[in-house]
Amino acid sequence: MKLTEMKVNDYLELLKSKVPAPGGGSVSALSGAQGVALILMVADLTIGKEKYADYEDICCDAKEKALPLYKALINGIDKDTEAYCVVADARKMSKCSDEEKAVRKEAIAKSTILATQVPFETMEQGYQALKLTEGLIGNSNPNASSDLGVAAINLSTCVQGAWLNVLINLPGIKDEAMASKFKTEGEKIFKASKELSDKLYEAVRISLL
Repeated sequence: MKLTEMKVNDYLELLKSKVPAPGGGSVSALSGAQGVALILMVADLTIGKEKYADYEDICCDAKEKALPLYKALINGIDKDTEAYCVVADARKMSKCSDEEKAVRKEAIAKSTILATQVPFETMEQGYQALKLTEGLIGNSNPNASSDLGVAAINLSTCVQGAWLNVLINLPGIKDEAMASKFKTEGEKIFKASKELSDKLYEAVRISLL
């Protein structure tokens, strides 16, 4: 059964068990999906209300851009666990002969790239959602402003958690140029998203005082 099809309690029971996956990568994607879900909720609480007509276009645009991110992050919950399992299966391959060792080595190399690419995409998606959150603060139903703050927190967790999953896999990537690109681009996204999420949280917090 897919993680996204499980009941919350069943998912949490699996998460806390000694089974290594799902783990931090899937949790990061889930955090991102929750953040985007809050963006969509706030947009829908604004759209169509005469009192907030000035925010209509902004919220409609945010909703249109948030929906594909929502779907991608939901898919990422299972994709991360699946990627881990591919790596685990590759490591279990026979290595009795030189030929088997070579095949196993190649399988591990390919699967490690996948296990890095998936959380890297989660980082990108989380950061894009943070930028959508920024656009809604002060431009949406003020009664749901705290929800945008919680969205920022979840999206920050999404990016930061996914970054840790990128970093832990980097040593296994033998293509130095590819590993360097993941590291360089990931560092940029991490720093930009952390700065933005902190800024958004403070903006919401101060507005509620």
